Amino acid sequence: MTVSHAPPGPSESGVPGTSVAAEHVVRPQPSPEPVPIVPRSARRSRVPRRLRRACGPLLLLALWQLLSETGVLASAVLAPPGTIARVGAGLITDGSLPNAMGVSLQRVAVGLLLGTVVGTGLALVSGLFRVGEDLVDASVQMLRTVPFVGLIPLFIIWFGIGEAPKIAVITMGVSFPLYLNVYAGIRGVDSQLIEAGESLGLSRWGLVRHVVLPGALPGAMTGLRYSLGVAWLALVFAEQINADAGIGFLMVQARDFLRTDVIVVCLIVYAFLGLLADSVVRFLERLLLQWRPTFTGR
Repeated sequence: MTVSHAPPGPSESGVPGTSVAAEHVVRPQPSPEPVPIVPRSARRSRVPRRLRRACGPLLLLALWQLLSETGVLASAVLAPPGTIARVGAGLITDGSLPNAMGVSLQRVAVGLLLGTVVGTGLALVSGLFRVGEDLVDASVQMLRTVPFVGLIPLFIIWFGIGEAPKIAVITMGVSFPLYLNVYAGIRGVDSQLIEAGESLGLSRWGLVRHVVLPGALPGAMTGLRYSLGVAWLALVFAEQINADAGIGFLMVQARDFLRTDVIVVCLIVYAFLGLLADSVVRFLERLLLQWRPTFTGR
């Protein structure tokens, strides 16, 4: 018995060779639009970050006021915040505080400039050249273990009791943190980057300019931030050297007259100036290190 196969006839759709079942083929649907990924830190809170950063100092201020009002902190030991505010306003009105701030800022600026030049210069010599390391690093490591405050008597003998010993103390305090961080930044550059630069035909100066110095820049910024903190600490000691102006001079006078309110005002000014200087350095970090993505917290 022979079975004959009829050629496929026209389908209902009118297209030859197409079966009716083809009408029911599932066609792929367009993929949904991707959902934007929002960082967890952004989903956690919509409170502005500046407001969150201000919560800590505000809570500390409220606790201080509460302890003063309840008598836990006597005014002779630590004046309440209201008294501090009135005394600070009086010092600003009579011009004592602005003049003192101007003198202290000038001393810090000069000492920081000299310390930056000395510390960075020694770090470049020691970090870029092995001969420089042999000649410089051991001496710097010995000197940095000597407390710079202990050198004040020698500075007075060498430079007198004018501005020179004050600037020298700040310079000493600033130089060593910068030296350590810049030196560590230079020696911490990946050797594979050096080899890649050499394979591209960079000269010695080209390697230093395009590879070594950019690689050491994060360490230099960290050293600068640390040096600024040490600079304000050195200023406190420096202005005890027969000073006749500056914030330290106001503190010495307040100590002689047992004015804790004036002392606290001077300490707050020191803290404010240090925070302002640190903010400037952090701005420089964001500006100069845009090429270096880092972890910013979660």
